[in-house]
Amino acid sequence: MKNILVMIKKQLLDTFKNKTILIQFVMFPVLTLVMENAINIADMPEHFFIKLFSVMYIGMAPITSVSAIISEEKEKNTLRVLMMADVRPREYLTGVGIYVWSICMIGALVMSTGLEREDVPFYLCIMALGFVISILMGACIGIISKGQMNATGIVVPVMMIFSFAPMLAMFNDKIEKAARFLYTWQIKQVLDNMSFKTPGHGMLFMAANAVIFLVIFATMYGKKGLE
Repeated sequence: MKNILVMIKKQLLDTFKNKTILIQFVMFPVLTLVMENAINIADMPEHFFIKLFSVMYIGMAPITSVSAIISEEKEKNTLRVLMMADVRPREYLTGVGIYVWSICMIGALVMSTGLEREDVPFYLCIMALGFVISILMGACIGIISKGQMNATGIVVPVMMIFSFAPMLAMFNDKIEKAARFLYTWQIKQVLDNMSFKTPGHGMLFMAANAVIFLVIFATMYGKKGLE
C-alpha cells in the first residue's frame, strides 16, 4: 500500500508538469458546463451535452492518459528505476490506475453539477464503471507500446472510435449497428435513460467489453510485463 500511495503521489506531481495530460482532465468538464449552459435549442433532449460529452470523456481521457504515462516511463527507463527500487509492477499499475480513475471522477463530479440531484449517484456509478474499462484499455496500449510515439499512433484511432462512434451513431444507422457492440455506446444509452433498463442488453455488452480488455491486458502483461 505504501508503494501504491507513492506512485499516486508521483503521478500527481508529474501531471502538473505534463500539460498534455492535464488539459484532458480539465477540458471536458469545463467544455460540458459551458455548452450545457450556453446553448439552448428547441426540442433538444434534456442534458444533451452532459450525456454526450460524458461518453466522449470516458472514451478519451483515461485511455490516452494511462497509455501515455506507461509508455513515457518505459521510454525514459523510469520504470526500470522503480523496479530496482523494489516497486512491483502490480503496485505501479495499481497506483497509476487509481490515480487516473480518481482524477477522472473529479471531472465527472464537476460535470454532474448540471444534473438533477437525484440522478447524480447513478450518473457517477456509470462513469466510474466506464473509467475502469477505459483504464484497462489504456494499460493494454501502454504495455504493448515501445515508446510514447508508438503509443500515440495506436491510441489515436482507438480513442476516435470509442469516443466519437456513439455521437455519429445518432445520425447514421449503419454506424449504430456497429457501435452498439462498444461499451461507450451502451453507456450513452444508459445515461440517456438514466436507468439500467435499456434496449440492447446494455450492461451485458459493457461487461463483455470489460472482460475482453481484462483478458487482453492479462495476456499482454504475461508476455511483455513492463519491460
